[in-house]
Amino acid sequence: MDIFAFLPSFGNSILVVLAFVVALSVIVAIHEYGHYIVGRWSGIHAEVFSLGFGPVLWARDDKRGTKWQIAAIPLGGYVRFKGDSNAASGKDGAAMERLSEDELRSTMHGAPLWARTATVAAGPVFNFALSILIFAIVLMSNGKVGESLIVGELRELPNVSYTLRPGDEVLAIDGQALPSLGNGEAYDRFWEEMTKANPLPYQVRRADEVIEVTGPYLYPPIVLQLAPKSAAYGAGLQVGDVFTAIDGKPIVAFSELKDAVENGDGRTLMLTVNRAGEEQDIALTPRRVDEPQADGGFQTYWRIGIGGGLAFEPATESLGPAAAVWSGVQQTGRIIEGSISGLYHMITGAISSCNLSGPVGIAQTSGAMASQGVQSFVWFIAVLSTAIGMLNLFPIPVLDGGHLVFYAYEAVTGKPPSDGALRVLMTMGLIIVLGLMLFGLTNDLFCP
Repeated sequence: MDIFAFLPSFGNSILVVLAFVVALSVIVAIHEYGHYIVGRWSGIHAEVFSLGFGPVLWARDDKRGTKWQIAAIPLGGYVRFKGDSNAASGKDGAAMERLSEDELRSTMHGAPLWARTATVAAGPVFNFALSILIFAIVLMSNGKVGESLIVGELRELPNVSYTLRPGDEVLAIDGQALPSLGNGEAYDRFWEEMTKANPLPYQVRRADEVIEVTGPYLYPPIVLQLAPKSAAYGAGLQVGDVFTAIDGKPIVAFSELKDAVENGDGRTLMLTVNRAGEEQDIALTPRRVDEPQADGGFQTYWRIGIGGGLAFEPATESLGPAAAVWSGVQQTGRIIEGSISGLYHMITGAISSCNLSGPVGIAQTSGAMASQGVQSFVWFIAVLSTAIGMLNLFPIPVLDGGHLVFYAYEAVTGKPPSDGALRVLMTMGLIIVLGLMLFGLTNDLFCP
């Protein structure tokens, strides 16, 4: 059962706020727990573990003397270690002076360099670990499509009747033998040469017998994914919608929709959509979107923000834990690589700075993914966790990456930066972070 089916649509602010708070709370809790547990293992005492800021709504002290609390403003969290003056791990000089040498060892500022480095680095590392774990679990749950194409669940397509059945192994379509799914080039040619018509003749293996049946065009113009903040989402399209015509001209292939969008130079298209058996016309204007390329660059396309797929859900094979974890590592790496490339190209002006979202944009995306189901929402949490882990490693004072830079300086020079220099750098870092947040918020409010 999909619990989000009982929630209001994305347009309702309750879902947006709830999804944003849940996503951010999970990510922050994991991040801060990384700091806490590695600090504890390293002999550094945590005085406060807070989920949220501001007035405390709930708190309890554990047997180790750490106060665990939930605060009223759910926009972050922190671990305050012994000897810290604030949530950003500033040094409380007066308190430190009153501590004995043994007590200093249990503070963030008096612990050995290795312990401080491990404790600070643990936050982003735990974010990446969360992402890898979620990706692995989702991949194991979904399985992987094997070399053979076997029909799983059939999708609802309007005005198409056929005799294809779940469990059929597809051998040929429209007289063309189906190549191995692992042969990308041959598979692309097979798809491009397929007749755009419904229904099509299929050759399948059913119960050890090769028979001829009829089936749908393999890549129909159906909405299986919906990008948040996209033209399609703004127009009210939903997962499961099937496009039947463009400007009054009937279509049967997703490629026909793709070509009309990409070659329309941004003009408004009148799309006829079948939703649960009822047709309606929707005027949709594509938007310019900067998309990453295999060479690390970006290219601008006209897009409406949907993803399609096969006319049926392919049957899958189970994916082992080791393979799933490795796939999770690769997915996390791709997100980091794409994010860094995107930031670089925004800084150089190669792509629009509107690609950078602020808190409102993230909240909208959270609500959009929640409205598409639990799996989409959980996958989004993994993506956001990777992004937050990467952001925290930026060498900006007040962020984890800034602290790691200070520790690197200490490792090289043999002494930490002076307290005065740290105060100045931390103030500058706070200004930079607030400036980036304001820039992102401005994008949320004014970018198309």
